[in-house]
Amino acid sequence: MELGFLKSLVIVLGVSALVVFLLHRLKIPSIVGFLVAGAIIGPYGIGVLKNVHSIEIMAEIGVVLLLFTIGIEFSMARLIRIRKAVIAGGGIQVLLTIALSAAAAYLLTGNANRSVFFGFLIALSSTAIVLKMLAEKGETDSPHGRIMVGILIFQDLCVVPLMLLIPSLSGEGINIADISIKMGKAVLIITVVLLSARWIVPGLLHQVVRTRSRELFITTIIFLCFGIAFLTSKFGLSLALGAFLAGLIISESEYAHQATSDILPFKDSFIGMFFVSVGMLMDIGYMSDNCLKIAAAVALIFGLKIITGIISALSIGSPLRTSIHAGLGIAQIGEFSFVLAVAGKASGLITGEFYQVFLSSSVVTMIMTPFVLKSAPFVSGWITSRHLLKRIASLKRVSEGEGFPRRRHGHVIIIGFGLNGRNLAKILKEAEIPYVVLEMNSDTVREMKKRGEPIYYGDGTSKEILHKIGMDKARLLVVAISDPVSTRRIVSIARYESADIYIIVRTRYLVEVDELRELGADEVIPEEFETSIEIFSRVLHRYNFPKNVIMDMIDKIRSGSYTALRGMELPKRHLFEKCEWLPDIEIEGFRISENLHLVGKSIAELQVRKKTGVTIIAVRRGPEVFTNPEPDFTFRAGDIILFTGERKNMVKALDYFKGEM
Repeated sequence: MELGFLKSLVIVLGVSALVVFLLHRLKIPSIVGFLVAGAIIGPYGIGVLKNVHSIEIMAEIGVVLLLFTIGIEFSMARLIRIRKAVIAGGGIQVLLTIALSAAAAYLLTGNANRSVFFGFLIALSSTAIVLKMLAEKGETDSPHGRIMVGILIFQDLCVVPLMLLIPSLSGEGINIADISIKMGKAVLIITVVLLSARWIVPGLLHQVVRTRSRELFITTIIFLCFGIAFLTSKFGLSLALGAFLAGLIISESEYAHQATSDILPFKDSFIGMFFVSVGMLMDIGYMSDNCLKIAAAVALIFGLKIITGIISALSIGSPLRTSIHAGLGIAQIGEFSFVLAVAGKASGLITGEFYQVFLSSSVVTMIMTPFVLKSAPFVSGWITSRHLLKRIASLKRVSEGEGFPRRRHGHVIIIGFGLNGRNLAKILKEAEIPYVVLEMNSDTVREMKKRGEPIYYGDGTSKEILHKIGMDKARLLVVAISDPVSTRRIVSIARYESADIYIIVRTRYLVEVDELRELGADEVIPEEFETSIEIFSRVLHRYNFPKNVIMDMIDKIRSGSYTALRGMELPKRHLFEKCEWLPDIEIEGFRISENLHLVGKSIAELQVRKKTGVTIIAVRRGPEVFTNPEPDFTFRAGDIILFTGERKNMVKALDYFKGEM
């Protein structure tokens, strides 16, 4: 038995590695490679593996770990921020998909119960595939990414009621009391899990970390992941939702990043098994014999889900282009639909023939998803660029906005009002530099408008909108959004429409710098390398490199679009390394409170240098700063002393100032 399992594992890993490698050379996503590998080695392929049960177990582990890491990276705060996408967007998408799918199925079958069940199957999308692709592309926090994640979370929450309604659809009747009890249990377990994020888990992890045992930390994290997933599944929720909730719990602690780094190797090892197991469901012979029927089913599924996805996104205030992108992203069938299909088949709601058509078409939609998501930015951009849809989108923007600003001159345009946009706006306001903000989150626009911000609702990829906020008269354009596709489009349009405007772009990754520069950006600031610059500047400072040398290096790196970091010559360490005549000097500050012995005494009376070995270099008193104060300078309560010296003397001085020596 053990050797049989090991043989299956070796075959799966070997064939998957080969197929993924070959398809990678053809620029085809790895997900497709795993699906193809599963189809090849599965019972309907060459039949190397006929029993897929062991592979399905590893597949479930992969899904659990994937959703767990997504939950860690997401955090409760981000979940609250997308509550509209979860509740309103997800609710509209699920109900509308069920309604339209049931109506279409009723025209074909004439059976209301079976038609509604068909709507259940179509309503769910693949959490594993969509979230994996969003994470790989760094678009989880993009506008369309937030909508997709919100809808997927709601779909997972719907698993319980959908499963509970199957008996009533099959004619067995509906037990209101039983459904109420199970729903109550589901709500209770979710509440308990989320409350533990604040009251139980942080304390537990703190005690584990205090042991300084990495093995114990990893074991505890894995226990929380699978334990909470198992607990939620026992209450009728999906394993995936339980794992996501477990990740949210960990995200609220200071150990989230370490947990992510420890779990990633396990996740990447097992997630491929999920896609292999799905590929094994493909009956290639049946698909070839019924290709027209399956093609029609795939077209129906994609058509219905794209329409409902777009409508649900538009209903929560998303721009047309973002809504189309989100609708394309969730157009496939979800993995939990397979579980519903099995339950429906056992209850007599669907026939064996229908089950095979549904299974084949579902796998096809999953295989097509990477290609659909890859083309989604271009498709959504092309559709919204058509004249009629541009008019519709323009009318929508006018109805939601409050009028664009009067003509300005020499102002800054900020696109995106996240953390970077808000910080920039705060500085510009203090510097009395005029600015205008463009944001696509209608709630943010409404809230910030009340606070007096010059913020307007609109899509930065529209040249009409850019002109309405005065791009032709603006001095700078700052793009600070987390959507790489939209960022590139905004830069391209802005440069084409205005040759003089200075464009500064914030991006996440270095690989996007060159393309953005080619599109017309004057400065591209990648978060990855700005963090690197901050780190190396502080490291070099600790080795006593002169400040002007460090600043020259930073200027050189930034002026060359960060290419200097790929091969630059640094000043030799020994030129600035600490010598015996250069002590380990540091600078520290101390605020004088009213009850300290320093109040009313002069520097000469206190004999600071003689007693501690440090030198007072400045004293701040309110808005005034006294540099190199004279010995007769008298301290007052509230003064801030700035002093320098060796570390051991600094500690002594702090004790002296506090009156502890």
